[in-house]
Amino acid sequence: MKLGTRIFVCCFLIFAACFYYPIDWIRDNIRIRYLEGVEDPLVDQANLLAEMAGTEMAQGTFNPEKWYTLFANTANRPLSVNIYKLTKKNVDIRVYITDKAGILIFDSAGRENIGLDYSIWRDVYLTLNGQYGARSTLQDPTDPKSSVLYVAAPIRVNGELAGSLTVAKPTANINEFLINARPQITKIGALAILAALLLSFLVSIWLTRPIQRLTQYAEDISRGKRVAFPVLDDSEIGDMGKSFEKMQEALEGKNYVEQYVQNLTHEIKSPLSAIRGAAELLQENMQPEQRQRFLANIHNESNRIQEIVDRMLELAAIETRRKISERENISVCSMIKTVLESKRPILSQKKVTPSFNIEDSIFVKGDSFLLNQAIANLIQNAIDFSPELSSINIDCQSDGKIIRLAISDNGPGIPDYAKDKIYDKFFSLPRPNTGKKSTGLGLNFVKEVAELHFGSIKLENKKKGGVKATLTLPV
Repeated sequence: MKLGTRIFVCCFLIFAACFYYPIDWIRDNIRIRYLEGVEDPLVDQANLLAEMAGTEMAQGTFNPEKWYTLFANTANRPLSVNIYKLTKKNVDIRVYITDKAGILIFDSAGRENIGLDYSIWRDVYLTLNGQYGARSTLQDPTDPKSSVLYVAAPIRVNGELAGSLTVAKPTANINEFLINARPQITKIGALAILAALLLSFLVSIWLTRPIQRLTQYAEDISRGKRVAFPVLDDSEIGDMGKSFEKMQEALEGKNYVEQYVQNLTHEIKSPLSAIRGAAELLQENMQPEQRQRFLANIHNESNRIQEIVDRMLELAAIETRRKISERENISVCSMIKTVLESKRPILSQKKVTPSFNIEDSIFVKGDSFLLNQAIANLIQNAIDFSPELSSINIDCQSDGKIIRLAISDNGPGIPDYAKDKIYDKFFSLPRPNTGKKSTGLGLNFVKEVAELHFGSIKLENKKKGGVKATLTLPV
């Protein structure tokens, strides 16, 4: 088998193996990725509705009839939405509520099941036992595509577990997305493989053409022809060609034939090794480019799932950074307003009133995402340790060189034993209302963000009670 054919066949086998398994894996796992993309908003919906139900129960205004009317009106709304190639005609979520014993007290799908014991279902059972409750159940046991996702969230009244609320979503639409997506993945994969093979074929020709010229030159010399030395490149093949040229000169004096044959044997080993290395390098150079196309397609179809919201990953990412590549000019006032808006449901639930005094002219340069996350951590801490019907105060001062952002609460303050540990990873104080601790990564994250911006963070007890957190950053 000729060398060019070997290179082409090797590239064919390499690309076939490298593309087939990722594409096959993507086709088999894309349904899971879609389900993950559906489950994430279901968690948000379940927790939001559970908070609404808990608030109504706490106020004594929870009325199942109102909820039945709401869902009936929603079901009767005219709807025709085109989501890419899918036309959505109706709202297909189901919501049911149980009491703390797992007895059904509301079901948007109908009233016939009211009073049944739903604690046998995994979503309700796990939620009522303090765990994340979710399940997937087939509507039709004979149809594997008829599954329905159920995600539950606990209903709490005055901090006590009062029941569970489950949001259910059929996966029929996901099946439609898969029907549309899988042929596209296969088509793009096939086109990518064909393009890779074409390029491999061209490269194999490019690599072997100098050798063919040199071989033809050697054959002509062996026949006694007088031919010009072929034009070669400056690679190992060119070096081998020079050796052939020397051999030509030696062959004209028969006394040196054996010596140059030995030299030829020696010279051939090096370029052959270089050709094999070039084929391997071709694989390394080509594969990432082709793989990137598939990575881009997967990222675009699945909702960009994650953004991120895991603290440990954020902390790990920021600890490995040495500097901020791009700094934005950020309005501190706008950033505080944005964070407070995101915390409004928690503030309202706890009846904590925020107040802030920040001039619109105060700006800081830095990474807006990291600073937003750091300030959100500090405000969340202030809310967590504030008693109900209290307030938190946010103040920012600037002297033109540095800014000092101070966030104060009226909570119990920092115990003496904890003052040297509050920035340690995984160290956390119990929250006054619940007695529960956080992950213990928030303040460590704030400290890393501050130092990345050449600033600092300081927490201290106020004389009249509470904690004051001061984030200092250079303007």
